[in-house]
Amino acid sequence: MATRTWAPPGGGPYDLERTLCVLARGPGDPAYRVAPDGSLWRASRTPQGPGTLRLTYDGRVHGEAWGPGADWLLDRLPTLCGASDDPAEFTPRHRLVHEAHRRNPGLRLARTALVLESLIPSILEQKVTSDEAYRAWRLLLQRHGEPAPGPGPGLRVMPDPRAWALIPSWEWHKAGVDGKRSATIVRAARAAARLEEAAAMDEAAASARLQAVPGIGPWTAAETLQRTNGAADAVTTGDLHLPRIVGYALTGVRGTDDDGMLELLAPYAGQRHRACRLILLSGVVPPRRAPRFSVRDFSGI
Repeated sequence: MATRTWAPPGGGPYDLERTLCVLARGPGDPAYRVAPDGSLWRASRTPQGPGTLRLTYDGRVHGEAWGPGADWLLDRLPTLCGASDDPAEFTPRHRLVHEAHRRNPGLRLARTALVLESLIPSILEQKVTSDEAYRAWRLLLQRHGEPAPGPGPGLRVMPDPRAWALIPSWEWHKAGVDGKRSATIVRAARAAARLEEAAAMDEAAASARLQAVPGIGPWTAAETLQRTNGAADAVTTGDLHLPRIVGYALTGVRGTDDDGMLELLAPYAGQRHRACRLILLSGVVPPRRAPRFSVRDFSGI
């Protein structure tokens, strides 16, 4: 076991769980756990190999890590926890956003620097319900991942790029993943080395690098870079719900589309993703008028 301690700069409030919760892919994510004692556990495949990271906070972030990737994870612990993010750069320009900002002063934008780790589950989430995508991620890690090093609570490390590329078609089918998404993941796995370079690029170049892979569009690229690069301006377009939520929260009007959302977010240029995070944290959403989409079971087809 290796350890490291990091103190958030400035001595102000800091919220470890809210900062990192966006890295969890559903409540049963095999690579992310919140333990009963409040500690956060993550299993990652780093450039140095598998690693497990346990984090606690008591005014300082304490990290413990196991496995070949332990040193890599601890070296990047500050940036993972938001050290490169400066909330002072954000100026709320709407009373709802101002109130959400006031209520969440400890929020930072995490930066994992691991592209495939966020890209693959984002591809799984393309055009399906969250429950479908979370189920697929769980099953694929359970069947094709490996036990995480150290004493973590049953964590699994995702497959390496070669293992992703070699998953047979029937295994994708069992996990409920259609051919279009599985083919995109295989293409991404085969280009893994080039895609991982996006973690060190600026947002525009990183987005272009990801979208060079057929099947990866602006939605998937933004969802990935929000986590891998801590991209404060990577607003998600092409989403079924986000434009409606942003539009309703800021204007009270239902049915806002992407163009309308981008117009409303224009005053937050450079910080549009943070503005969206705060709007979502406000809990203000348009009233539901239609039933939820039913979860499809591709494995039974």
